[in-house]
Order: sequence, then C-alpha cells, then structure tokens
Amino acid sequence: MTAPGLGQDADDLDVEEALALVNTPGTDPSVPQPSAAADPHTHGGRHRGTPWPEARAIAARAARRVPRRAPESVSLDAALGLVLAEPLTALTDLPSFDTSAMDGWAVAGPGPWSVRDEGVLAGHAEPVRLDDGEAVRIATGARIPPDTTAVLRSEHGRTDDKGRLHPIREVAHGQDIRPRGQECRNGDQLLPVGTLVTPAVLGLAAAAGYDTLTAVPRPRAEVLVLGDELLTEGLPHDGLIRDALGPMLPPWLRALGAEVVAVRRLGDDAEALYKAVADSDADLVVTTGGTAAGPVDHVHPTLRRLGAELLVNGVQVRPGHPMLLARTKDDQHLVGLPGNPLAAVSGLLTLAEPLLRALAARPAPEPYALPLRDAVHGHPEDTRLVPVTLRADHAVPLHYNGPAMLRGIAAADALAVVPPGGARKGQEAELLDLPWATAGVGVCFT
Repeated sequence: MTAPGLGQDADDLDVEEALALVNTPGTDPSVPQPSAAADPHTHGGRHRGTPWPEARAIAARAARRVPRRAPESVSLDAALGLVLAEPLTALTDLPSFDTSAMDGWAVAGPGPWSVRDEGVLAGHAEPVRLDDGEAVRIATGARIPPDTTAVLRSEHGRTDDKGRLHPIREVAHGQDIRPRGQECRNGDQLLPVGTLVTPAVLGLAAAAGYDTLTAVPRPRAEVLVLGDELLTEGLPHDGLIRDALGPMLPPWLRALGAEVVAVRRLGDDAEALYKAVADSDADLVVTTGGTAAGPVDHVHPTLRRLGAELLVNGVQVRPGHPMLLARTKDDQHLVGLPGNPLAAVSGLLTLAEPLLRALAARPAPEPYALPLRDAVHGHPEDTRLVPVTLRADHAVPLHYNGPAMLRGIAAADALAVVPPGGARKGQEAELLDLPWATAGVGVCFT
C-alpha cells in the first residue's frame, strides 16, 4: 500500500486502510508502549501521531460508517444549513400566472390607447379582459388581463389632453410580461439531493410552494468541559483561570452544522466523565482537556473503560497534537480536544469539522490557497495551523498564535496550513476558512 502523499490521497482510503497506516506494528496507539509511559504521543523520544491530512480523512470516513438517521421534515424557518434529503421539485408553475414585470400599463393592440379608470394590483383576482386599443394601469407582480399584448413601463408612456396613452418608444409584443412557467413548470426538479439549504434555497422553496423541506438531521453534539482550574465568571485568581472553551465551542459547533444538546462542566472527575460519556446519546461528544498523560488526564482511561475504538491518538499538527478521535458506540464518536484554547481550535477543525460535515452530508468546501505575505516558521516534523487575515490576494500571518492564545484567532479570517519546515514569503498555503468569515449559512450560529 502506498502511503498518503506518495501517490494515494488519504481521503481515498477507507477507515480500515487509514488505520492500517496509522497503527503500524508495535506502535498501536490503543496499546500502552513501554517507551511511551510518560507521554502517549512520543515513541522512542520522538513525537508520533497521525499525519494531519490523514487525520482529517479518517474523521470524515469514520462518520460514513455511522448508521444514517432518517431524514426529517423541517419547517422552512428551521432548515437553514441543512442538506436536502429529497430533490426540490416545483409544486407549481413559476410564475403561476402571467404577471407584469414592471409598473406601467397593460395594453392591447397598437397605440394610442384609451385608459380604463380602474387599475390592476398584485394579489387580486383575474382582471377584466382588454379590448384592442385599451390600456389599464398595472402594478409589478399583478396578473395580466386576458388579451394583453405588452406592458408599457410608466416612464415609456405619456397621456394627451384627451386622456389617451401614447408610447414614447416602440412597444414589442410580450414586452415586460413574465409568462406563466417562465422559471419552471410544475414537476421540474429545481435542486438535487445533497444541496445545502442557504437563504436563497429557502426563498426558492417558498416560491415553489413548500412549507417544509425533507432534510438530513443535524448531528447532535454534547460538550464536556473538564478541569478543576476553570472559572465561569470574574477575573482569574489564585491559580484559577477563566473557561474560554465553554463559551466558544457551542456556537462554533453550531456554525459547523451541529445541534448542541448540552454543555456540561465536570471538573477533573474520572467517574463523572465516564458516566457522562456512557449516558450520552449525542452523535458527537466533545471533551476539552485531559487528553495527555498527566495525573488528572482522564480521557484515555475513560475510553479504555468504555471499550472505545481509538481511531486517532495524537496528530502531527501544532498546536493541538494531543487531540484524539474515538468511536464510543456504533452511532457515536468522541473528539478529545486539548485544553489550551488555540490547540482546541486546531482539534475542532482537524477532527470535529470533517466528522460533522460527513454526518450532516454537507458538501466539502473547495480547497484553495493564497500566497503568504510573510514567512512563517514551521515545526520540523509537524504541520502548523496559523491564524491569518486575508488581504487582497495574500494571507497575512498573525501574531499571538501560541497554543494558549486566542488573540490571533479572534482577528483571523482563516487558518493557514503550514507544512513541516515552514513556509517562505510568497509561498502559497492552503487555507481553512473560519465559519464567520465566509458568506452564506456559515454566519448563522443559532
């Protein structure tokens, strides 16, 4: 088998093949190694873990093994960001009757025309038929009277002292009339299965006669915040720090398409963590901290106690290399994020984003790259994820990009994927957009 990057893309592997590359003999991350007793992410003094692109591929493919939840009927006001599970088929002709495209006059035959006293407004029943030589005032969107030959725009007509209407430019047959079925006919497929529901899709669905849409359900996510040192309010003091992940992760997960069903703060309590994961019915459990090998790092022991299948145990990425992905049940996964805030963001985008995207059947974003305005130092062996802002045709690396820092990511538009060894000024770097920096449904956090 050819390793990813040597002729085979990691995204082309199934889970078993990808795991075969990660779990080479003698280095199975689910089995304690004598030389790794102090740190499950080192082996023989050398950091080990899954290569970053491969970790993302494993997360996406792991989701495809989950039994699909049945599609659900969702009201239009709740469907934004979901994916269509059935084609959007027109329930009516659009428009459903001949309508005026402009404010003006509906006219019959050649001019000049005598103008009726009454006008035709949108939302009214079918108006009275026009005879040749007649005109009637009409509003945009109103039904066209039978035997109308054209609509004369308000600015293209004038009336004489006898009240007759004259055109001031040539009038073409059918001018400014939207004929019935111009956009679609009843039964036409408007959008296929797999379409992401955007605001424009909601508008099209409403126009086509829909009150509900059949969509793939949102994956349900539960967040478990670990750590006795975390405060939920006030200033840090006496060795205690504010919890940054509790406020940050739920809206970020919602922006990635998840329904956040609970956020729980458990402290450093191994039994509480075990019970919380064992009892959870979420599709994804996200933990914060506790993924290393310290005295209160309870995530690995909890996974062993649950009999979970460890799919990714450490990733060759900075910050965030102690992240992990496990299958805890046939229909549930756990993503363990490091406790440092920017490292947690790295884990979120490395493992949770592709997993949630696959669970929600969302289309993968098109990869893109921009040249870096400045050189970026790299790690000798690992990928780096560096906050950047986008300026014209360049990505500008930001300072304050240490594992515990959020100042850089708070000002960022994207994360630049910097290969091992770093990147020179002007070198193109792959970019991961942040949800709030892109147009469309990504800006919706509720």
